[in-house]
Amino acid sequence: MSALDHYKQYHCRDCAKSFRNENALRMHLNSSTHRGRNVARPFCKTALTSASGLSHHLESGSCPRAGNSNHRTIFQAISQRDCGGLVTNKLLTYPDSGTQNIATGATWNGFNYECYLCHREFRNLQGLNQHLSSPAHSEKLYHCPNRDCTGQFVRLASLFNHLESESCNFVRFERVQKHVHDFITGRQKLIGFG
Repeated sequence: MSALDHYKQYHCRDCAKSFRNENALRMHLNSSTHRGRNVARPFCKTALTSASGLSHHLESGSCPRAGNSNHRTIFQAISQRDCGGLVTNKLLTYPDSGTQNIATGATWNGFNYECYLCHREFRNLQGLNQHLSSPAHSEKLYHCPNRDCTGQFVRLASLFNHLESESCNFVRFERVQKHVHDFITGRQKLIGFG
C-alpha cells in the first residue's frame, strides 16, 4: 500500500457516504440499502438481504415456521447432500449433540471467571456461560470451497458471509445469492459455486 492509499477515501456515489476502506464500501453496497430484500425465506415467505442473513435466521432457530430448524439440523441436511465435501468437513460423529457446558463458581480464579477451554476471563458467571453456549469452541463444520483459501467456519451463515464479502475472490456476491436461491427453490441439488 502506498502512502497515498493510506488517505484514500471510499465514497458511495448513490448516498454520498464515506468509508474507511474498500471492503466497508463493498459491504455497504451489498446491504439492504442498495440491494433491497430479495432472498426469500422458504418458510416465512418474507425476504432478507442476503444468503448469510437467511442462513442465520434458520440456524439460530428464530424462524417459527421452520419447525425444529437449527444449526445442527441445517448441517445434517447440507452434509447429507454434500458427498464430495464441497463445503462441509467430514466428521466421525455429528457435532455437539445438544449438550451444554455450564460454568459454576469453581471457575473463579481469584480475579475473574475463567473459561477452562481457552482461559479467556469474564467479569461475571453469566458472561462466561454465554461464552460457553456460543459457537466459540464448536467444531468447524464448513470450509470455503476455494481450494486456495483456508477458511473454516462453525456456521453456514459464516461461510456465506465469507463468500459474500469476496475476501478470497472466489465468487461474487450476486452468484452466492443466485446459488442459494436455486438450492432453496429446488433448481439445484447442492450449493455449488463453480
